[in-house]
Amino acid sequence: MNRINLFFSETWTELVHKVSWPTLEDLQGSLIVVTIAMLILALIVWVMNEAANFAMHTFYHFFQ
Repeated sequence: MNRINLFFSETWTELVHKVSWPTLEDLQGSLIVVTIAMLILALIVWVMNEAANFAMHTFYHFFQ
């Protein structure tokens, strides 16, 4: 039981005193970058989906 208490005590000390937490401005900048990247990737996936849908529709249309 002593080892578990020591583990949590050391974990808490490291989180409070040794971890470098980002500032609010850093978090906002990262949020903007991630949001833009997500939108670009979503657009790419949507275009690929529409292209595949068009190709399949055209391909199957020849056999009807």
